[in-house]
Amino acid sequence: MPKRDLSKEDIKRIVEEENVRFLRLMFTDILGTIKNVEVPVSQMEKVLDDKMMFDGSSIEGFVRIEESDMYLYPDLSTWMIFPWENDHGKVGRLICDIYGPDGKPFAGDPRGNLKRVLKGMDEFGFTSFNLGPEPEFFLFKLDENGDPTLDLNDKGGYFDFAPTDLGENCRRDIVLELESLGFEVEASHHEVAPGQHEIDFKYADVIEACDNIQTFKLVVKTIARKHGLHATFMPKPLYGINGSGMHCNMSLFNEDGNVFYDEDGPMQLSKTAYQFLAGLLKHARAYTAVCNPIVNSYKRLVPGFEAPVYVAWSGHNRSPLIRVPESRGLSTRLELRSVDPAANPYLTMAVLLEAGLDGIRNELTPPTAVDRNIYVMTEEERKAAEIYDLPSTIHNAIKELREDQTMVDALGDHIYTNFNEAKRMEWAAFRQTVSEWEREQYLELY
Repeated sequence: MPKRDLSKEDIKRIVEEENVRFLRLMFTDILGTIKNVEVPVSQMEKVLDDKMMFDGSSIEGFVRIEESDMYLYPDLSTWMIFPWENDHGKVGRLICDIYGPDGKPFAGDPRGNLKRVLKGMDEFGFTSFNLGPEPEFFLFKLDENGDPTLDLNDKGGYFDFAPTDLGENCRRDIVLELESLGFEVEASHHEVAPGQHEIDFKYADVIEACDNIQTFKLVVKTIARKHGLHATFMPKPLYGINGSGMHCNMSLFNEDGNVFYDEDGPMQLSKTAYQFLAGLLKHARAYTAVCNPIVNSYKRLVPGFEAPVYVAWSGHNRSPLIRVPESRGLSTRLELRSVDPAANPYLTMAVLLEAGLDGIRNELTPPTAVDRNIYVMTEEERKAAEIYDLPSTIHNAIKELREDQTMVDALGDHIYTNFNEAKRMEWAAFRQTVSEWEREQYLELY
């Protein structure tokens, strides 16, 4: 969505003209969940003057009760009016950064943390880090009580269309809603698995792109419910079919343009692009904990379902972790294919940028590209080619993260400590759960 330079007066005028009755102040917690503080428009002056407070102790991983006062600083460029909530007047939205009572950015705010990491580009003269996301999701039917079922809404496949793809009407309405909100949708289609869909929108500066991902999730879920469907960004909701990814297309720019492009370089990639790529590969096992942050994420990262499992790169085939799409010039980019839509986009992009900058800072060289199907290679062949596995569980991924100080620093002490503790508790709860699979396998046998 194009950024708009809006002043406080502009927003006041729009609120008056459009009969906006409520202001929804949005931010994201450490686990990637969208949070809202909704206030009547009578509080607008307070909101626009950065004086709106909330209780930070009620938010996962923020602060303890004795230090709970936090302030919401709205980013005026994120102003938007939601078109679907008109019963009691319209609802305006502002995405906020979190500040403490001392007037300093709160270290536990994922959006603020990404802004901190972005300052690391200054030493290289980079002006922007761009992200083009490709989020996938499933549509399930709702039951008579409005609760999600496991019944898929269609039996469609890749690029199918009606009548097989019964989600087409819902997906079309999502696209129309996104476009009315200013999104530039580049592609919308049925994915490989039944009930699975993908909507891609134009790349943007990374903060704006992460804001767009969070807004996108909200729109998808809202419109799906209007169609009697439940949209889920759970990475692997069903056994035996492909899971949902969120491929991240990344590029760095300076005042001269895309720094990943070099007309005379190997594959027309610059030295900087190869160094950034090398950094992404070096830190891959550690940042997997952030890019694939839940127990269920690792049910997707298995061979045979198109998701990457191995740390390698290629300019051609789609089995490695990182692919270099064919486009060059301004569109030159690196595509990381492991990320799933359960990831907190702000934390994900903070660790990915820091990994890439580490590659540039230390002038790393990536290993040789792997242009054959890694899934059919033997373990010995993979070892000879220096191809390593991604972690197989969130438990193993968190251990890798703990050992990688560069990635810990990208999160900052506050976020890392709380993220690590939340994931440790999640794994402990999962380990204690007895699944239906275990009962089917062992109850009679033993």
